[in-house]
Amino acid sequence: MPDDPFSLAMPAREGGEPIHQWVFHSLRQAIMSGRFPPGQAVTIRGLAETMGVSAMPVREALRRLVAERALALLDNRRVRVPVMTAERFDELLAARTALETEAAARALPLIDGARLADLRAINALVDAAVVAGAAETVVEQNMRFHLTMYGARGDSVLLPLIESVWLQTGPFMRAALEDMPVQAVGHDYHLDALVAIETGDVAALRLAIAEDIRTGIGHLAHSGRLAA
Repeated sequence: MPDDPFSLAMPAREGGEPIHQWVFHSLRQAIMSGRFPPGQAVTIRGLAETMGVSAMPVREALRRLVAERALALLDNRRVRVPVMTAERFDELLAARTALETEAAARALPLIDGARLADLRAINALVDAAVVAGAAETVVEQNMRFHLTMYGARGDSVLLPLIESVWLQTGPFMRAALEDMPVQAVGHDYHLDALVAIETGDVAALRLAIAEDIRTGIGHLAHSGRLAA
């Protein structure tokens, strides 16, 4: 498979933000939102050209992302999304479920009307992207929905752990959408979560998040896309 055949839409760099931080956060966000196809090798040079920066901050960002197990080093100039085994995937799925159901439950008392309105607006974007078949937007807005919910608790120690798991599963979300069973597409577990938030039902919120994760990506375990 050739290197760097895809482009990455990079967020704007905020004034005063150091280049190395912008490169790292941009690439981290791209991986979490599924913009790096599994198995696709990318080069330091190709990413540097895409981002309009020198090779040095890209090399440093990739080193950090390899340390976070988001990428695997192929040689001194190329990286790719690591091979996903069924056993590793099962552990990551269990970690997502445990961490996110707990994060949602802890965030619930702090979700005010403004944040609930934001969540509804984000879910509308997810639904529109599903109808349009825009897989990348679905993945990106789905992640935004979850992190906006858990972010109601600004000091949550669970958020960095959740993001670490998303880093390792994000690249497989598009594959999950492609393989999603037809019967799973019709039910909106985000809507269930929103109703649970409105009514203050912690148990229902935990269930909605767990089912959303299971139907959104869990079926990949039986899809044949994972390594033995």
